[in-house]
Amino acid sequence: MVIPPIYLLLIGLTAVSFFIQWRLRSKFSEYSHIALQSGLSGKQIAEMMLADNRIHDVRIISTEGQLSDHYNPADKTVNLSDEVYHGRSAMAAAVAAHEVGHAVQHATAYSMLQFRSAMVPALSAVSRFMPLLLLAGVFMLRMTPIPLAIGVLLFALTTVFSFVTLPVEFDASKRALAWMEQRRVVTSQEHGIAKDGLKWAALTYVVAAVSSLATLLYYGMMLFGGRSRE
Repeated sequence: MVIPPIYLLLIGLTAVSFFIQWRLRSKFSEYSHIALQSGLSGKQIAEMMLADNRIHDVRIISTEGQLSDHYNPADKTVNLSDEVYHGRSAMAAAVAAHEVGHAVQHATAYSMLQFRSAMVPALSAVSRFMPLLLLAGVFMLRMTPIPLAIGVLLFALTTVFSFVTLPVEFDASKRALAWMEQRRVVTSQEHGIAKDGLKWAALTYVVAAVSSLATLLYYGMMLFGGRSRE
């Protein structure tokens, strides 16, 4: 039996995704044990970067979970996992500065962040029923292609969102690394560690975007393949 190339691609991307997630957690664990010579915590790093960018309306809060760090533009909060918030390692500094990088994007009206934020309400609504619509569309394809076509269109929006996320994440890391180097809160070795850690974090978004595109192609081929057999 010959396995279609799209199946091989999806299987390969799933394997790559698991590997990158494992590698990221491994790097995070390894680098979290390398203490900063400055002795600064992730919270202090975030406070310094916010102050240097003259941002005074963003709160820094601690949140539960590992690798749960994020910036929320809705309430202007930099949410740092406990390990990053209290951590005094090169990795904690990198993650804290990266999340503040998003706050800087917000404060400077970075266009790609604005675009991504504008998509969130629609995607939140779509995500509730899109999986069921796709499933129903697959089973009803021989009767009518309409449900699957709508599902594919909605899934395309999530794929666009995944690719819009890429420049947002890359830019936040770029801002973080440039600030850490300019402010000299890390040594050259610690800067290299921060850069490597953020690189693996960025790769998770790259694989997610490519996987979303591959899944979209899968459903698209199913839709048009089903229609061509009618």
